[in-house]
Amino acid sequence: MRKRLGISIYPNQSTVEEDIEYIKLANKNGFERVFTCLLSVEGDKEIVIANYKKTITYARELGMDVIADISPCVFTQLKIAADDLSFFRDIGATGIRLDIGFTGQEEAMMTYNPYGLKIELNMSTATKYIDHLLTFQPNRKNLLGCHNFYPHKYSGLSYPFFIECSKKFSDLGIRTAAFVSSPEATFGPWPIVEGLPTLEMHRDLAIDVQAKHLFATQVIDDVIIGNAYASEHELKMLGKMDKDLIIFSVKLYDGISNLERTIVLDRFHFYRGDVSDYMIRSTGSRISNRTGEIKPFNTRNMKRGDVLIDNDLYGQYAGELQIALNDMENSGKTNVVGRIREEEIFLLDYLQPWGKFTFHKI
Repeated sequence: MRKRLGISIYPNQSTVEEDIEYIKLANKNGFERVFTCLLSVEGDKEIVIANYKKTITYARELGMDVIADISPCVFTQLKIAADDLSFFRDIGATGIRLDIGFTGQEEAMMTYNPYGLKIELNMSTATKYIDHLLTFQPNRKNLLGCHNFYPHKYSGLSYPFFIECSKKFSDLGIRTAAFVSSPEATFGPWPIVEGLPTLEMHRDLAIDVQAKHLFATQVIDDVIIGNAYASEHELKMLGKMDKDLIIFSVKLYDGISNLERTIVLDRFHFYRGDVSDYMIRSTGSRISNRTGEIKPFNTRNMKRGDVLIDNDLYGQYAGELQIALNDMENSGKTNVVGRIREEEIFLLDYLQPWGKFTFHKI
C-alpha cells in the first residue's frame, strides 16, 4: 500500500483558525490525512459540531482524509444509531475510528453504510477482536486499523506487542496507522501530555527517526503525528522523507576523498544477499571505482554504525562500501569514512538482504 503522513487536531483544545492554518501547512508539505477526536461533546453541542464541520470541510477541500475518533458515549450523547451514520457524513468525515468497539456485528454492519464511510478499528488490543469481527463478514474495503497513542510516560506499547497486533491487520491487507510524537508540540486531547507516541521506545526520539522506524517495520502504512502542533520544520522534514527506502543520516569525517564522498552520497546501495554477522556489504561501488584511487585513511578499529570503504590495499575489494554491524579489528585496508547518526543505528536491524538504502549527509 502507498504510505502516507497525517496530523492530529483537537478542536476542543484550539480554535478553528489555528487548526485550519495547521492543516494548510501540513497539506503543503505532503500530509494526506487528519486524525481528530470526538470522544465527548461538552458545552453547546451546536457550536462544537459547527466548529468540527468547518475544520473537517476545509481539510476535505484540500483532498485530505479525516477520521474522527469516536467512543460509544458519543453515539448516546448525539443519539446516533449504529445503522445510521449520516451524522458523520454531514460533518464531512471520511470515516470514524472506534476507540472502543461494539460486539463485532455492529462494526460489520457499519462497513456497509451507504455513504462509503471508512470504519477504523483500534489495533492496540491483545484480544482476537479483528478475528471475531471478520466472522460477521464486514465490507473489508471500508475497514482500516489504527493504534492508540499514549500521553503517560512509560505507558506506550512494547515493540514485540506492537508488531504482534500490527501484523494481524497488515496480513489481512487492511490499511494500518500508528502515531509518532513531536517534541515541539504542546497538547493533545487530555490535560496530561508527555508526548503522544504509540511505541514507548519512541517517546524521546527525534520525530524523523520515529517515522523512519514505523515505515521500516513494513506493517504500518500511515504515520500520524499524535500531538499538536508540530513545527513547520518537522512537517517539512517528514514531508521530504522517502517512505519506502531507508535513508541513513551520516556524518562524514573530514579528510575523506571526493571519490569516497561520491560513493557514500551519490550511489544507490543494496545489501548483498550473502549475509555476514559483521557487516552490510554494498558492492556496486567496486565496479564504478575501477579507475579511481582510494588511499588508506582513518583506519582505526571499526564499531557498529561506522560507514566503511575498502582502500586500495584490499585489491579487488577497493571501493566496496560497508556498514559495520559489530565491532571489528582494522587491518589497515579499510577506511572509516563516516558514522550513522547514533539514534538511527538501530534501524540497521530493518535492512533485509537485497534491501536498498542510501545516505543523507548531516
